[in-house]
Amino acid sequence: MVTENFRGAILMIVSMVLFAFEDMFIKLLAAGLPFAELLALIGILGAVAFGIVMKFKGERLLTRDLFRPVVVFRNLAEGIGAIGVVMALGLSDLSSTAAIMQAMPLVIMLGAALFLGEPVGARRWGAIAIGFMGVMMVVRPGLAGFQPVSLWAVMAVIALGARDIATRRIPKEVQSLQLAASAFLAVFLAGIVMAPVMGQAFVMPDLRQWLLLIGCVAVGGAGYALLIIATRVAEASAIAPYRYARLVFSLLLAWFVLDERPDLLTFLGAGIIVASGCYTMWREATLRRRQLRDCCCLASTA
Repeated sequence: MVTENFRGAILMIVSMVLFAFEDMFIKLLAAGLPFAELLALIGILGAVAFGIVMKFKGERLLTRDLFRPVVVFRNLAEGIGAIGVVMALGLSDLSSTAAIMQAMPLVIMLGAALFLGEPVGARRWGAIAIGFMGVMMVVRPGLAGFQPVSLWAVMAVIALGARDIATRRIPKEVQSLQLAASAFLAVFLAGIVMAPVMGQAFVMPDLRQWLLLIGCVAVGGAGYALLIIATRVAEASAIAPYRYARLVFSLLLAWFVLDERPDLLTFLGAGIIVASGCYTMWREATLRRRQLRDCCCLASTA
């Protein structure tokens, strides 16, 4: 029997692979487009794409559900997180940004324990602490290799982690497509606000950039839809470790497509992050088997 957590895990893995390709597209686009324009274009194209899907399915985008406080908070976190992601990818390597972004499962697990009441034992608390040590090895605060632009990725991790925690609080009657479309609108608005703040003027993309944008929105939209479904059907602490699939594919794309060569400290930090995630995944499975065995024993004695 397929459990909701198992189904959520599969959806999360596919989503993370698609997001790795989206990050690569954003990195390529950021080399020739203003950051604010890139953010606005991704936002409006994504919103239009989801709006068309909703139209064919007979669903409405603009309803009172969009004004629920938890939905407003989620979209605000989405906009802030998108700014952090685009700035980080535009100003630093894909490999280091991807490694830092892997702190998100730790943030989600922490938030799930503090705000959603999901059980997280002492061993997984320890794994969270070790995972953050790995993040610090990539960020390197106080060391010669520290790059202030990496703090954009840290901001993105915190904001997007808050987004996913908020997603768990959204009532089931709020449609996933509506959430996705409104989130892309939030990204569009973030880009519009960002342009005058950074003093960036919009330019007309060329054919190559339009093709990259279409590819970016296609994989990003699909990944985003799967992410929303995964976080709504499964426990946040159960599926969070599967986000590490994004790191593996991002490092491969950075190496073979962008010709990046991460240093040893980045690989070590990323390895520690993944190891902590794998441990929490194993611990979760162990506890679930134990609970199932206890339930079976109680049923047999009843």
